[in-house]
Amino acid sequence: MPDFSSKKLKPFIDREYRTLSASQHTGIGGSSLGGLVSLYLGLKHSRIFGKIAALSPSVWWNQHVIHRFARTATVEPRPRIWLDIGTRESPRIVQEVEKFRDVLVEKGWQLERNLHYERVEGAEHNEAAWAQRVGPFLQFLYPAREAAV
Repeated sequence: MPDFSSKKLKPFIDREYRTLSASQHTGIGGSSLGGLVSLYLGLKHSRIFGKIAALSPSVWWNQHVIHRFARTATVEPRPRIWLDIGTRESPRIVQEVEKFRDVLVEKGWQLERNLHYERVEGAEHNEAAWAQRVGPFLQFLYPAREAAV
């Protein structure tokens, strides 16, 4: 999957569509296991993906492998990350995502500068809950600039 996304899919998209191909314009995102994969690919290929949206990521999967990966990886340049979890997903899962947030902070990410963490009150682990967060994560990852308008 990493080779496919970085060596085949991204070049295809840039070749076939009018894109701004630099990492500061390129994001990857997903929810649940898709959020986990997005974190992995975004951290591993930060020269390609400068933005990561991880909604309710399954950071507990495979004995917390993403925690170990993030602790040991050299990630430069550092991507901008949206990380969230719903409070009705499970108290244990909320704690796991907060531990992962702490790993990122220990690695140098700064809350509200290049890392947004949100505990979404009452949100469940489903598409309807994630749909409510699309606008906010896009606004954080791609903030409007005065010069761009």
